[in-house]
Amino acid sequence: MNEDLLEKVENFAFNNSDIDDIHGFNHVKRVYNLCIDLGKNLNANLLTLKISALLHDIGRKKENIKEDKTNHAIISAKMTEEFLKMYNISLTEIDLDNIIHCIITHSFSNKIKPKTIEAKILSDADKLDAIGAIGLYRTIAFTTLKEGGINKVIEHIENKIIKLKDQLYLDISKKIAKKRQKIIIQFYNEIKSEK
Repeated sequence: MNEDLLEKVENFAFNNSDIDDIHGFNHVKRVYNLCIDLGKNLNANLLTLKISALLHDIGRKKENIKEDKTNHAIISAKMTEEFLKMYNISLTEIDLDNIIHCIITHSFSNKIKPKTIEAKILSDADKLDAIGAIGLYRTIAFTTLKEGGINKVIEHIENKIIKLKDQLYLDISKKIAKKRQKIIIQFYNEIKSEK
């Protein structure tokens, strides 16, 4: 039963995601895998976590074309609720509410605090994917895509990426971030000195 459900969810997520490493389906899968690892360590509801992780960024495509600039997490939560109800996916009201809560609170820029263990895990996993070697690659790719140069990369690191480790909720996430942060700091210091 859960395998069929997760296959439907994953297909929906794939069809509503960009195919890139920045915020696309490759990012979603990395966050999903990290969520499962963290969730097993912390005895979280893995089904809720898996669904939330797969669907957390499905609103990004719409965010990029909408005029009103609604945060992608809000769009993703709405799309998730509609999807789960449309396919009559049987979840308890508590699980459905938690999935929506996880998705809404995962975004750095949304600034809504996660309250459940699953929401904290998703929020942390999403941020951890922006730190370290992959995070550095994503930062450069994102900035370049937005037609920014070295100064914009440095600015993005200063204004967001370096601050992410202080926005984590779980001790296990903070340990992972400590190691990954070294890569960001080393690059940041080097690029500023070479510039």
